Amino acid sequence: MKFVCHISINKPIEEVVKQFENPEALKQSQKDFVRIEHLSGNKREAGAKSKLVYKKFDLFETIIHNNLPEEFYAKYEHKNMTNTMRNTFVAVNAHETKMVTEIHYSELRGFVIKLFAKLFPGMFKKQVDKWLVKFKSFVEKQS
Repeated sequence: MKFVCHISINKPIEEVVKQFENPEALKQSQKDFVRIEHLSGNKREAGAKSKLVYKKFDLFETIIHNNLPEEFYAKYEHKNMTNTMRNTFVAVNAHETKMVTEIHYSELRGFVIKLFAKLFPGMFKKQVDKWLVKFKSFVEKQS
């Protein structure tokens, strides 16, 4: 399953990317996010592995490509799924940035998650849209 979400953020690209790399932004935009733990590799570089800790589960991130401020591409693994997420940032003008998030769920494991993906595929996109709106709000409140 693949989909694309995008949002315009009323801040310069440098500020958007700075907040994208800020773990506090994850706390503000993703429900139940607790912290990120670096596991191996050079931080924020291709091959680096981290654990994203949420209140009820963990996600394991492997950076595939980090060419910020233009692009961040990573794989995320959980016992029930594997997906990649590519985030690209484009300066619309000096005060506005377009953020595009491409998601590809390459593997879904377990009856329930497969059923949800089959019956309610829009639910996955809706969740990412919700995260982007919360991220936009957080970034735009920063001075």
